[in-house]
Amino acid sequence: MTNRLLLLDSASLYFRAFYGVPDQRSSSSEHPTNALRGFLDMIATLVAAHHPTHLVACWDNDWRPQFRVDLIPSYKAHRVAEPAGSAPAPTIGDAPDQAHPASADTAAEEVPDDLAPQVPLIADALAALGIARLGADGFEADDVIGTLVERHRGSMPIDVVTGDRDLLQLIDDANGVRVLYTGKGGVREPDQGTEAYLEQRYAVSSGDAYLDMSILRGDTSDGLPGVKGIGDKTAAQLITAYGSLQGLRKAVADGDPTIKGARRTNLEAASDYLDVAPRVVRVARDAPVADFDIALPTAVADTRLLSELASTYGITNPINRVLAALQIP
Repeated sequence: MTNRLLLLDSASLYFRAFYGVPDQRSSSSEHPTNALRGFLDMIATLVAAHHPTHLVACWDNDWRPQFRVDLIPSYKAHRVAEPAGSAPAPTIGDAPDQAHPASADTAAEEVPDDLAPQVPLIADALAALGIARLGADGFEADDVIGTLVERHRGSMPIDVVTGDRDLLQLIDDANGVRVLYTGKGGVREPDQGTEAYLEQRYAVSSGDAYLDMSILRGDTSDGLPGVKGIGDKTAAQLITAYGSLQGLRKAVADGDPTIKGARRTNLEAASDYLDVAPRVVRVARDAPVADFDIALPTAVADTRLLSELASTYGITNPINRVLAALQIP
């Protein structure tokens, strides 16, 4: 069998499972399991469909890393679970202080009450099955994925499974890196993220060009303002015309006469944002991810734990589907 690496953006998938899989509890006193069941079913579906030889569930050890917050304090600020009456997060250029905490270490992510207790169970299930779960302190799952892509690209084809458009920047046909984007079709019918897909969907030619386009466009879901008046279409046109974000900024600085009016004004006004945004939006390629055996398991790692999870939480069927996909008797 040809080697193939499957990288899971775990939080993206278990959030999708939580909202997409019905809650089967007959009473609110029972432990919620819909995200757990859905996540396991997703693994079974993906392994059966794509036949990886290596598999990693990539983890958010830090969902809002300090180095990103330091550069753009509004980064994911709207997702922070803060006490009532807290002041809003600062914007670019504001100095963090007691009233505007910017520390990712002390900011908890706002997670639905019925999802939070399922996340440790997902981690336990992965451990019991013997599926590698890797994170890196101070980094997001996106950075773990970027680092593993950098580490293994060219040695085997790599599929990144995510519902996060940010990871489209990793698409690299020459090195066999594609993104299975679950935005509309889910894990059963994901978009096949290749360079042809980027060209067709976003009118950019590569993962690097997508990264530059996404910086210009911004992303309100991540607290990234982008450049006023520039959306997907205009951003793609500018990156294509000037070759890169760096090329566009040089043209603005050099007084290119074709960049004029409101567009020039808005690009100049966004200078502080554009100075730092590439370091925020670009996924890390050198996060301290442990060197770990990421081969697909050939046997259950912890039969006792797996049995306890199955009986306690009623997830025998999803576990059996994963074992069947892994071809573990």
